[in-house]
Amino acid sequence: MTEPAIPPVDAPAEANAGRRNMALLIQLRWLAVGGQLATIAIVTGPMHIHLPLAPLVAAIAVLIAINFASLALLRRGRAVTNAELTAALLFDVAALGWQLHHSGGLANPFASLFLLQVVIGAILLTPASSWAIVVAALAAIGVLAVEPTPLILPPPYAADPMALYLKGSLVCFLLIAVLLVAFVTRISRNLRDRDAALAASRQRAAEEDHIVRMGLLASGAAHELGTPLSTLSVLIGDWKGAAELATQSELQDDLADMDAAVRRCKAIVSGILMSAGEARGIAPEMTTMRSFLGDIVADHAARFAGRIDLSDRFGADVAIVSDPALRQVIGNVIDNAAEVSPGWIGITASRDGETAVIEIADHGPGFAEAMLDGFGQPYRSTKGRPGGGLGLFLLVNVLRKLGGWASAENRDAGGAVVRIMLPLAAVAARESEGA
Repeated sequence: MTEPAIPPVDAPAEANAGRRNMALLIQLRWLAVGGQLATIAIVTGPMHIHLPLAPLVAAIAVLIAINFASLALLRRGRAVTNAELTAALLFDVAALGWQLHHSGGLANPFASLFLLQVVIGAILLTPASSWAIVVAALAAIGVLAVEPTPLILPPPYAADPMALYLKGSLVCFLLIAVLLVAFVTRISRNLRDRDAALAASRQRAAEEDHIVRMGLLASGAAHELGTPLSTLSVLIGDWKGAAELATQSELQDDLADMDAAVRRCKAIVSGILMSAGEARGIAPEMTTMRSFLGDIVADHAARFAGRIDLSDRFGADVAIVSDPALRQVIGNVIDNAAEVSPGWIGITASRDGETAVIEIADHGPGFAEAMLDGFGQPYRSTKGRPGGGLGLFLLVNVLRKLGGWASAENRDAGGAVVRIMLPLAAVAARESEGA
């Protein structure tokens, strides 16, 4: 039997648990339909006990209709509410009561199946709804005590009906025990998954709040640095043009280096403000995935004393919008690799379907096991500096915003590799942006 579709793990926790629980009720109802058909076939066949087939088959048809309605409910893709679960269980109670009414009433040993529905209701539903199931089950039992359709037992069952009742009770007990263990275990797992998803959501909210605070701090610092950097740039320009300094070549070289450093600082400040959404009047920068990565590598190669090997396996190039935040976090990973592996960094660009895969490898000491387990968590760093470990934290969260993810592992040949998975659709250039 195929299990109904369930939303992915990143769906809201309540929606995920509710839909999974409805799927379990659907499976339980299919088992009930199969069990009831088998029971009718055995009782009316080998046992030669007459049953009123019309009302019993009608109840089975209603259960099948409820299942198809429940499947349609799941396909809508939204959360399954407590009211909908309660309604489904109330239909099950009513169907069981109807079938028992036409097959001996309380003299039918399968009347104990009401207990299964009460237990499932207590697990799945709110306290008020759970008590509603209890009341419905008691009401059904009360109705069964009023003139049910008796079973006419043929010989040899008519001589000792209690023996038949005890055998039926044993079968009912085994059925309830097996279903309770199987389904309650799965329901409990669904509830644990929901709790884990809620905990992950709270953790993500805390991390995003942390990012907002960091962004505000960076934006404020960028504003404060803008004025002194502009002043330095003007002063350096004046010194370079001063007649008394024009003949001092060594000083001119130093001034050129200072000017380049100031320009780089201003570019970093502009990038911070642009990432914070504070740049005004600047059109999005259009580029391609190959050029975007090539510019990042070229920028770091100019400042890196060792060798950077870029392996381009990307295939057909893709037009994208240059994302300053993405550029910065990829650069942070390269800087981290340069610190632990000053002689060599390997960068591989490839493509997995519609996902760009960027791997940055080094010959450093690799990641500790604790770092791999807590990859991307803030303030987890191998450098031992206070406030360290934010580079990978920002990488994971920037990629998460773009629908991507990152991972890390130690290489068999020594060192480590950080793998970046970026959906191309998240950064793809659109016609309106290129106009």
